[in-house]
Amino acid sequence: MYAIEVITPGKEYGLQPVECEVPRPGPGEVLVKAAAAGVNRADLLQALGQYPPPPGAPSTLGLEVSGQIAAVGEGVTEWHIGMQVCALLAGGGYAEYAVAAQECLLAVPPGVDIVAAAGLPEAFFTAWTNLVDAARLRPADVVLIHGGSSGVGSAAIQLCAARGHVVFATAGSPEKCAACLALGAKRAINYRDEDFVDVVRDETAGRGIDVILDMVGGDYINRNFQAAAPWGRIVNVAYQAGPVATVNFALMLRKRLTLTATTLRSRSNAEKGAIRDALLKEVWPLLAAGRIKPVIDRIFPLAEAQAAHAWMKSGAHVGKILLAA
Repeated sequence: MYAIEVITPGKEYGLQPVECEVPRPGPGEVLVKAAAAGVNRADLLQALGQYPPPPGAPSTLGLEVSGQIAAVGEGVTEWHIGMQVCALLAGGGYAEYAVAAQECLLAVPPGVDIVAAAGLPEAFFTAWTNLVDAARLRPADVVLIHGGSSGVGSAAIQLCAARGHVVFATAGSPEKCAACLALGAKRAINYRDEDFVDVVRDETAGRGIDVILDMVGGDYINRNFQAAAPWGRIVNVAYQAGPVATVNFALMLRKRLTLTATTLRSRSNAEKGAIRDALLKEVWPLLAAGRIKPVIDRIFPLAEAQAAHAWMKSGAHVGKILLAA
């Protein structure tokens, strides 16, 4: 098979196809013949040398894949050769074949194209565990999603809207704001022209936001405190504007706020399996019913992974970027 290798990791990294052996599934694993892989910002960070894979994970980029099961390892009984699946990976998705733990597998939902299914795992695992597990999302909570047009953002907006929540989202252009509205946001805030703190105060009659999902960081950390309602919960999943900020923690104390941050890649298969089970129960029926969907921006051939990374760096995409195997 061929896979995509990072050459000269760092600021000027390159991506090139290389020939390598097809991996073999170990106990509790399956081999997936890839239809497509998702591109994530974590892949860019790994190529830059800033996000090494966890111990035991493949060095090849790629945190999610869709395709058909080609082989199963010892102890795998629920999954069979030929089944169409998508999977969350610790690495190895940029290849014609990838190995996945059975705890991280989900059947491709009815009505979802097998290639588009590659855009489901990372976005919905991340959205679910941060909104529901970390932020303790409750009925009637008002939600703010920063980066609403991103892969995780588009999943989070749809998930919250389908569950009956009022959703606000930030994005960086009129087109991206329109996409957020189409996905179910009540109000999309163009952060280049508007201050989200002022907007949510006006739109909520001064009360603020119950749950904030933030992938920006930087000065948004303090501004999230300003936008939050009493007892609000703020979850950081990335720091695209940087992890360092000047913060007025008196606001956190006065409003009784919770600030937390999580990562997904380094969690155990058992932890990921618990999220998978929740998705199967709560999210996969919404996908099957057409109430939510994978939002796919562009699909590049696997051999053009470098171009896919360049497109992600440009920030012009809405939803997921995929690599078709």
